[in-house]
Amino acid sequence: MGDEGVKENSLDHRRVNPATRFDPLSVAGSRITSVPSWLVSLLLLVVALLMLRNAGLLPGLSPRAAIEPRTVMPRGDLAADEQSTIEIFRKASPCVVHITTLSHRRDRVSLNVLEIPEGTGTGFLYDDTGHIVTNYHVIQNAQAAKVSLADNSIWSAKLIGYEPNKDLAVLKIEAPIDRLRKIDIGESRNLQVGQKVFAIGSPFGLDQTLTTGVISGLGREIKSVGGLPIEGVIQTDAAINPGNSGGPLLDSAGRLIGVNTMIVSTSGTYSGVGFAVPVDIVNQVVPELIRYGRIEKAILGLSMFEDQMALRLGVQEGALIHEVFRSSGAASAGLRPTLIDEDGKIQLGDVLNIVAGRSIRSTLDVLKALDGHKPGDLIQVVFHRNQQQMAVEVKLQSASAER
Repeated sequence: MGDEGVKENSLDHRRVNPATRFDPLSVAGSRITSVPSWLVSLLLLVVALLMLRNAGLLPGLSPRAAIEPRTVMPRGDLAADEQSTIEIFRKASPCVVHITTLSHRRDRVSLNVLEIPEGTGTGFLYDDTGHIVTNYHVIQNAQAAKVSLADNSIWSAKLIGYEPNKDLAVLKIEAPIDRLRKIDIGESRNLQVGQKVFAIGSPFGLDQTLTTGVISGLGREIKSVGGLPIEGVIQTDAAINPGNSGGPLLDSAGRLIGVNTMIVSTSGTYSGVGFAVPVDIVNQVVPELIRYGRIEKAILGLSMFEDQMALRLGVQEGALIHEVFRSSGAASAGLRPTLIDEDGKIQLGDVLNIVAGRSIRSTLDVLKALDGHKPGDLIQVVFHRNQQQMAVEVKLQSASAER
């Protein structure tokens, strides 16, 4: 047979192009020419992490030796002044209460009367029958009040009495006597600038807060809620903030020496100057409030011109009497009022110069001179009449007496 008769195999043996031979770096005959950038970045990151781990610079990935807690160093005894402060707070804090004032509003849907919190303040237990002393401005606009004792029990409070001109008020709660711890009473007449003081209160609603400081000044005068000045006020740098009002100011023996009442501040918060009503005033006013519900004010039984009008009438200094009330101590003593004669001319009355030993330069000085006196007291009054100085004794009467 010739070559022509030889049949080719059924499988067609084709020549393979060397360029298309199998290569481990080829896929389906297509060669990969470069490694993807993300894979290179990943490999570099892994290498970097391993290097940091081996160098001990990667927290949490390198093994560390076990760390034991530091040894607590013994403290030793507290300093004497620290122990004293702690004891003052421990003893006095059960006497201090937190006051929440409330208003009554009717719910529009249910028509029920609701008690809505309006403000907060501080007070303290004056005795063991439930009487609580606070500032008048704490409860001034309240329709009701709740009192929280140091044991966190809450009691409804009843208003017993108040004196706006001293910024003092008395509440009462009906709590068992074993829950009531009255505060120790001190005195303020012999205080000295530089004495340590301690204030306990509820600034910003944080009850049982203690702040410390010193007496910064004595004999200050501040304007009361009632409009008249409170004299003999204590100035302190112990921090007093909103909510401290009505709280006690204590001396280093833990005794009450004042009632924190106000601060001097442009921002409304503590700025280093606080004031407290001295305890001698508190101890004079509070018993009367408990007994009568108000202070029985003593008066001369006369009225005076306002200072500007007195100046227009030619009175440069002193208090010019306008009217003398009938059957009053002033009338019995012969003091004369200002009158208009038949010709329409003004006949000036007596000009008060000294009342109860106090020099009088304005009508306000007369009110200050009578402060602290009671109806029935006899006081000396020095006055000018027709350019002559005279003196009489006047029996004071109650402000509630009829003219």
